[in-house]
Order: sequence, then structure tokens, then C-alpha cells
Amino acid sequence: MVSVLFVCLGNICRSPSAEGAFRKIVEDRSCDDWINIDSAGTHAYHIGSAPDKRAQQVAKKRGINIAGLRGRQVVSADFEKFDYILAMDNENYHNLLAMCPEHLHGGISMFLSYTKNNSGISEVPDPYYGGTDGFEQVLDLVEDASSGLLDKIITLKNN
Repeated sequence: MVSVLFVCLGNICRSPSAEGAFRKIVEDRSCDDWINIDSAGTHAYHIGSAPDKRAQQVAKKRGINIAGLRGRQVVSADFEKFDYILAMDNENYHNLLAMCPEHLHGGISMFLSYTKNNSGISEVPDPYYGGTDGFEQVLDLVEDASSGLLDKIITLKNN
């Protein structure tokens, strides 16, 4: 079993969008029986909250249902549990490194390091204070990176 955790600040916009997009790609490629997927935030702002309505609407238009997800905060056990801990931006990447035991730092990386369409963007921008276009951009980025991540996981599994 391979386990993947997507992490943003509050776990209501970017990381649940990434969880949903990755879950869809994993299911579409029939890998859901051996990949565990979750998301969390580095802060406790939205524990128990559903994803932002705009994130849900944009995802739903693409056949991704994230309505049932609930915000949670990263806990220390996550660093042992997850093989891939993927930060949406530099701030959360550094927050994760500060929270994580040093010997497990290798499991933490920037999610967009897995993009296939080298857009030159290294961080998933936070769409919270903007309009629907920001949520569309987030989904474009996380769908691309999700495909690249799954390709990498499958390649490592087959070697």
C-alpha cells in the first residue's frame, strides 16, 4: 500500500481539491486498491469543515466529488503513516519540515514538482480570497501534478 497526503494551510481549498483530483485519476487507472489518499492543513482554522463551496463547484464540473471531505490538521503520526506528503506552497512545505522528525524529511515535497506540463509555477496559489477563476487554476495545476505523481508511483512500484 502506498499512502499520499496533500497539505495546504486550512484544508478547505487546495488540498481537498488535490485529494479529489488525485483520487479520480487513481480510480480511473484502477490503482485505488493499493493507494491510500488523504488531505490535511498545517493550521487548525477549518477542522471539521467541508471544502469551500467554490472548490466543490469547480471540482463537480470536472466529475470530482469533494463534498464529503472534512478539514483536519496534520498530526505527528502523519509523518510515519504517509509515504508522500505533498505541500501546496513553500510556506506549508517549511511548516511541515518544522513539524516533522528530521529522519522523515525525505517524504515531504512540493506537489507541483510532479507536474508534467512544466508551467514554471512551483506553488499552488491559494484561491480563498479570489473568485472562481482561482479555483479553476488550482484544479488545472493539481490535475496535472496528480497525473505526474501517479506515473511516478506506478514506475517505482514496477521497478
